[in-house]
Amino acid sequence: MASIGLLTLHLHIQHAHSLKDKRQVVRSLKDHLRKRFNVAVAELDFQDHWQLSLIGVVTVSASESYARQLLESVEREASRQLAADLSSVEMEFL
Repeated sequence: MASIGLLTLHLHIQHAHSLKDKRQVVRSLKDHLRKRFNVAVAELDFQDHWQLSLIGVVTVSASESYARQLLESVEREASRQLAADLSSVEMEFL
């Protein structure tokens, strides 16, 4: 049976002074994660707030352990790329 893993990244982009600043950070992160890990990535909330963002990363796998390892790698990479802008992370499986 397939396992669906969802990683939710809560961002507080302190250095953003406009929606344009925020969108640059979010777009860069989304493009990087898609390319490197072949996952689905979308901004889920706070589209009109210039310092907040909620990013969802999803993967589907035949193995929950593989999906977990992949999402843990995505989390490490997001943390490395965002540094202090990543305020919290949640992971769940369906």
